[in-house]
Amino acid sequence: MVRALTLDKAGWQSGRRRHALAAMLLAASALAACGPAAPPIRDVFFSLEPEVEVPPSPRPITATLQVGQLAARGFLGGREIVFRTADQPLQVQRHHDLLWEEAPARAISQSLADALRDAGIFAFVVTIAERSRADWLLQGELTRFEERPTGQTPKVVAAFNLTLVRNSDRKSRFSNSYAGEEPTGGTEPEAMARAFNRLTARLIDQVVRDIQALAPRLAVAQAPNASEPTP
Repeated sequence: MVRALTLDKAGWQSGRRRHALAAMLLAASALAACGPAAPPIRDVFFSLEPEVEVPPSPRPITATLQVGQLAARGFLGGREIVFRTADQPLQVQRHHDLLWEEAPARAISQSLADALRDAGIFAFVVTIAERSRADWLLQGELTRFEERPTGQTPKVVAAFNLTLVRNSDRKSRFSNSYAGEEPTGGTEPEAMARAFNRLTARLIDQVVRDIQALAPRLAVAQAPNASEPTP
């Protein structure tokens, strides 16, 4: 009787060991089938800080210019870098892991304000964030800012519109569109970011030179109702 109980207990323990071993083998097989876990995708951020060098104006207009933030619609309002391919030119796509440090419309607006301030066309140049009263308003919209990675020559393209308005009568004194493209010179993301910065600098340089050429007419328009500039 005792011997029979001992044999039954040994058989039960042996069965438990077999089930545990089978479970371990099944788990190991499942892990081997899955393979090593893929590393997480790391977001990469790029700065849009174009280097613009323009000659200073001989005499600033005694007025304050406010540079507004460029409007941007759709994907252009975000930070993900937009691109189109040659085989699907109507399909707008985004790099989900390649992003701008700051939305392009905002970054371009700030760079434009900095360049106009350095050029000395107006006595004071401010942005909306500074909440200063302004005699002139520069406003516009970013209409294109995207990569074209395929095709014969990989490149980036950009386009925006600008309008200069006198605040007292809300009449437009200047309205123009700026557009261009720049070869990336490489396929890596850093080459693309550098191309965007070169292109943006070139377009801002053209804006500053156009307003410099317009400065004598703006000074005449400002003279009859000149107001004390507010920094």
